[in-house]
Amino acid sequence: MKLQDKVAIVTGSASGLGKAIATLYAKEGAKVAIADLNQQAADATAAELKQTGGQAMGVAMDVTDETAVNAGVNAVVQAWGKVDVLVSNAGIQIIHPLEQFSLAEWKKLLAIHLDGAFLTTRACLPHMYKQGSGSVIYMGSVHSKEASVLKAPYVTAKHGLIGLAKVVAKEGARHGVRANVICPGFVRTPLVEKQIPEQARDLGISEEEVIKKVMLKDTVDGEFTTLDDIANVALFFAAFPSNALTGQSLVASHGWFMQ
Repeated sequence: MKLQDKVAIVTGSASGLGKAIATLYAKEGAKVAIADLNQQAADATAAELKQTGGQAMGVAMDVTDETAVNAGVNAVVQAWGKVDVLVSNAGIQIIHPLEQFSLAEWKKLLAIHLDGAFLTTRACLPHMYKQGSGSVIYMGSVHSKEASVLKAPYVTAKHGLIGLAKVVAKEGARHGVRANVICPGFVRTPLVEKQIPEQARDLGISEEEVIKKVMLKDTVDGEFTTLDDIANVALFFAAFPSNALTGQSLVASHGWFMQ
């Protein structure tokens, strides 16, 4: 098992991409903290993993709340003694033309993506530094590299995560801590399903056209990226044995964006 006896915290992992990552980590031997805004949903996901032989615990965590983040990370350390892997995955999406965004919406999205990444990283790093090892993984997007209409704060936040990862990689190197960004294409999570009718409305096209002509038009095969695709990238980064890839981002998008 690639993560035997490692302790991982995955934010926003009661559903969607986070749940897929947490499930694979547990299968690979990790003790996984399901950190989510919804305590009941976090506990339910943890229970599912336990039923299949995994080790998991639910943790209530609003990633924009400094006290909640610190308390959640401390609860994991108290239970399992350490933190080896942080996956900062919690996120939302809000779709509007730029001129229609309220300042409150802008701040809310940036707080969840960027403040959440900062607060969870800051809470985990002392534990990783103390043990001389760790992996910090941010959930970016193709929008960490490329802009799209209607997504000004999301594109801004996802670009910002790459800058944060580079700083963590440089500061963490002497402590054995790596940092990376996963940049998925469109994955049919609840977050993406919600976008389809919203984009159809704002762009004046059908939902089928949103899928074919907006979301998947630049892929090589017209296929969505899958939950398993991203979970396997998250496993690759968490289990990588050296600093060779620290500070790097990896796009998994069926060729939508190529570097």
